[in-house]
Amino acid sequence: MSSLRNDSIESKSEKQIVSNPSPRERARILRKVDWHILPLVTVFYLFSYLDRANIGYAKVGGMATNLHLTGFRYNIAAAVFFIPHSFAEVPSNIALKLLRPSRWIPSIMVAWGIVSTLMCLIRSYQSLVVARVFLGLTEAGLFPGVNYYICLWYPRSERSKRIAIFFSSASVAGAFGGLLAYGIERMEGVGGLHGWQWIFCLEGTATVLVATLSFFFMHDYPETAKFLTESERSYIIDVLKQDSYNLSSRFDTQLLVPGFAISLFTPTIINELGYSAANAQLLSVPPFAAGCIATIIVGIYSDKHNLRGPYIIGGALVSLVGYILLYCSVRAGPSYVGVCLAATGYYPTIPVIMAWTGSNAGGDLKRGVVLAMIGFSNLGGICSSFIYIDPPRFHLGHGTIMGFLSLAIITSLFAMWDYNRLNKKKEAQCLAENIGDDREYEFEDMGDASPLFRYTI
Repeated sequence: MSSLRNDSIESKSEKQIVSNPSPRERARILRKVDWHILPLVTVFYLFSYLDRANIGYAKVGGMATNLHLTGFRYNIAAAVFFIPHSFAEVPSNIALKLLRPSRWIPSIMVAWGIVSTLMCLIRSYQSLVVARVFLGLTEAGLFPGVNYYICLWYPRSERSKRIAIFFSSASVAGAFGGLLAYGIERMEGVGGLHGWQWIFCLEGTATVLVATLSFFFMHDYPETAKFLTESERSYIIDVLKQDSYNLSSRFDTQLLVPGFAISLFTPTIINELGYSAANAQLLSVPPFAAGCIATIIVGIYSDKHNLRGPYIIGGALVSLVGYILLYCSVRAGPSYVGVCLAATGYYPTIPVIMAWTGSNAGGDLKRGVVLAMIGFSNLGGICSSFIYIDPPRFHLGHGTIMGFLSLAIITSLFAMWDYNRLNKKKEAQCLAENIGDDREYEFEDMGDASPLFRYTI
């Protein structure tokens, strides 16, 4: 009896601690979730970016010569990836909502890993284009899917740094991809394949292996997570419910044009500065490494201050300075500094934009579709593929990117003003009609139109 009483007291104590946790206890629970969620999704995106961007390293490594990629052929091969990628993202996120994340996400990863591996067999420009189409189709669901998946586990105030950690793997892939390409190209002639073909083969095979293992380690939802205790699970579910005010599932659209040119053309830009192909692979590492560090730092402080717009504007300004250097400089040194600044400023903005979008869209389905519809901005990748056509200075490409960065700054300023206006309007309505959290059930089907919903600035 005494043992049962003690167990009961301990159970009640634990429940009380977790239902109303101290900041330290709350951090412990979130850290526990982090260790079970973030490593896998970060590795997923690392391999996604490796398989997406390795065409840039393959081009510098000899693919352009072997496949006779003259004129606009490389640009077309880079661009066709984004057409199926853009249109498949919304259906993929709907499928993710209907199916289990632990089955859907690893499955699409196996699919694109197989496509990437088989790209080592391409012998012509035509087969390269076909392979890039299928790579874009199979890889489409990962980025919006993982962002939606993170939204299922974390409240709005905790998402930016998690998305930043996950997205930082893109810049790690850029740095790591350069080192890998430098080493793998030394396999020229092994097995009758060129060094650039081995880049596709080895990186694609690694993707398939990681995806297969992830079937056994990926968790679906907080409600079914076995690594959480019952009290921890109840706490996370309650926090997520309070954070969203049980919002409905309508949806709208928001668009973003990202700078795909960095991943597709950085090796080429550095090569055109006068460096050899091998040195261009190695010199592509520091810009991406700097982007990785900046992404994590900005994500942490964006969550700490619960601000999104100012960090997007700051990153865009840094990247803009980098592109101005690239546009104006005729010497390799300042131009290379421009490449580093361009990557350092650009990469941190994307996870903050994703966190901002997910935070200001109410309801699971609405949030999933909105995050996926950002994928239509992948059509910007088509634009990026055709603007870097005037080496060695690439004035057209750098000038176009500078225009998009300026547009991003202007639209972010407008969004901040508009969200602030809407929040003040909602606060005035709550004050006038005496609306408080005790009446949230009245507005549960209103989505982010609820007077209790507050937009993140």
